[in-house]
Amino acid sequence: MAGDGQVTIGDIVLKHGARKIRLMDDGRIVAGFAGAVADALTLFGKFEGQLKAGDGNVRRASVELAKEWRTDRYLRRLEAQLLVADAESILVISGEGDVIEPDDGIVAIGSGAPYATAAAKALLLHSDLGAVELVRAAMDITAEICIFTNDHVTIESVSLASNDDDSDEGEHAEDDLIELSGEESAPANRKRGKGVDA
Repeated sequence: MAGDGQVTIGDIVLKHGARKIRLMDDGRIVAGFAGAVADALTLFGKFEGQLKAGDGNVRRASVELAKEWRTDRYLRRLEAQLLVADAESILVISGEGDVIEPDDGIVAIGSGAPYATAAAKALLLHSDLGAVELVRAAMDITAEICIFTNDHVTIESVSLASNDDDSDEGEHAEDDLIELSGEESAPANRKRGKGVDA
């Protein structure tokens, strides 16, 4: 999951390095948001509560959050979208009661969503890039096109741990399970920061 760090109010960019992605459930789940920050943080809290109640089941927690968000008078007024993912699925959650899993595993939210989705789909079809490189390239393309998206990108990913009986649990370093973007992996001509559009 990736996203930019731009925070815009009206025609003014207030922040370039916002962080709109977070890891949850001991790094097993990554979540991002688009929309009002306070609203999204409220929804993150609610989602984490649903995760705990559902024993870490992302789908169940997403459906329960969507139901609560749609029916609760206070939550209905929140203006944000969430994107949540574990190693097996990625889901969009909205206040209209939507919980959507894309067919091809590519989805975006926020102002740059159409551009990021189109770029990622094209790169998936016409390149051999790995997931992290594909996401980074799609965000670079989006930042060049969308005035509400910048190139201060954060990338977080989760993956399945190996279940092979032959493998030793100690062989898997933390980096095998969670990849964090960093200065060393950024192109030399590009500034790196924190953020997400998802």
